[in-house]
Amino acid sequence: MGRIKRANTKPELIVRSILHRLGYRFRLQWKPAPGRPDVAFPRRRKAIFIHGCFWHQHPGCRLAHIPATRRDFWQAKFDRNHARDVRDLDRCRVEG
Repeated sequence: MGRIKRANTKPELIVRSILHRLGYRFRLQWKPAPGRPDVAFPRRRKAIFIHGCFWHQHPGCRLAHIPATRRDFWQAKFDRNHARDVRDLDRCRVEG
């Protein structure tokens, strides 16, 4: 599990590269924003969350698998991640 990165993943780098090429300037992992989004535009009050397949368990994704050992632990962790995602997105909508 140590090889699964928390930040600076390939999808994040791709999105950030595109945004930068388009001329947008942004903050990374901006703490004052609800949920600490991966990319934030403080002045515009916008945020982008880039959810990895493993940690956020996208339905139907081949990369969204549960490890074979300690399945109960991992399922509970993924359920908490999903609940946190929903809470953070709701907070962003209310505050944004």
